[in-house]
Amino acid sequence: MKRHQLANEIIKTTSLKERFLAYVKEDTQAVGGSETFPSSPKEKILGEKLVAELKGLGIGNAEMDSNGYVYAQMPSNCGVKKKVAFIAHMDVATDCAGEGVKPVIHENYNGSAIKLNGGTVIDPEDSTDLKKCIGDTIITSDGTTLLGADDKAGIAAIMSMVEYLQKHPEIKRPEIRVCFTPDEEIGRGVDFIDLKKVDADFAYTFDGGFPYEVNYENFNAYSAKVTLKGVSIHPGYAKDKMVNAIRYAGKFVDMLPKTMSPERTHNREPFIHPVGITGGSEEVTVSMILRSFVPEDIDREKQIILNIIEVLTAEEPRLQVTTAFNQSYLNMYEIMKDKMFVYDYVKKAIEDLGAEPEIHPIRGGTDGARLSFMGLPCPNIFAGGVNFHSQKEWVALENIGLAAAVAVKIVENVK
Repeated sequence: MKRHQLANEIIKTTSLKERFLAYVKEDTQAVGGSETFPSSPKEKILGEKLVAELKGLGIGNAEMDSNGYVYAQMPSNCGVKKKVAFIAHMDVATDCAGEGVKPVIHENYNGSAIKLNGGTVIDPEDSTDLKKCIGDTIITSDGTTLLGADDKAGIAAIMSMVEYLQKHPEIKRPEIRVCFTPDEEIGRGVDFIDLKKVDADFAYTFDGGFPYEVNYENFNAYSAKVTLKGVSIHPGYAKDKMVNAIRYAGKFVDMLPKTMSPERTHNREPFIHPVGITGGSEEVTVSMILRSFVPEDIDREKQIILNIIEVLTAEEPRLQVTTAFNQSYLNMYEIMKDKMFVYDYVKKAIEDLGAEPEIHPIRGGTDGARLSFMGLPCPNIFAGGVNFHSQKEWVALENIGLAAAVAVKIVENVK
């Protein structure tokens, strides 16, 4: 894969490789269900190190607040008053093991399957982006944990941008803001962010995948809980008396449209996804997530659930069912469609590097979506990682360098 010289220069003249390897070794796995913020105190350990690193790069105002957010500001060196923020998250996903990450470096990748511990194999036939990275430095875990490129590649890219700009004061720049957040992976990444400390006109999260991905659309996201309450009685005397909530929960899940499941949808297609079942024969709660790019589909998904409940309660009137629907996040495009100048800076930056943006709607969420609705328009930019949330996660060092180069070019283009 051909890359602009700026990406190579950043890799050679900054500590990008060393800092990324150091970051992924830090255990910052979020803790779902935690009542503290951040969900794990280990996230603050990385935050403290990032503050120290920023100060070592000459950013004396770098700080971490009591909630674990890291903030830093770089003044304009040419009188440009626009303020642009670069954001990445410190935590890693909870989907598989994230403690004790041992990064493995595969120099001059030759295009073959990468065999790791625990039977983990990263096959270019499945992970086709590997075929574009022959000759690159590929970084993986040892195969027993995730790697953490999501989103430590984003942090490394932003920090390397800062280092590069500090070494090149001749590059004219606007006001620059840096922010690193905790708990993005459990949906709490901006719960306590201080936008006054961010102090930016617009922002970019570096939390996407392969070059040259850019996202300014994402799912509308809702959670749904359906609680089915039956009638409990001694099973030895249950004939015509018991209503087993587990059986009706199973019927409920089975009646959800198969064609609207995550495993059978892609691109802009919506889905309903059961994510958890708790309870016993008397009462069961089915937890689901609803996803769609348009609000009308969310309304349709809610109605599908209500229709199934109507069928079940008609079959068994003694079955009591309650529902709860809650908004998680909304499609940032509703904000971005009137703020496309923010995307235009990214487009120009990527074009300056000799490429074209790959525009993809996110079949998921991003801190940028919530930030956009909080008044800080914030599309998402690639950071280089692939196969997030799994032991097969990998990243090419050169692609982190590209992300850093995009950040530098954005800075150059903001006038």
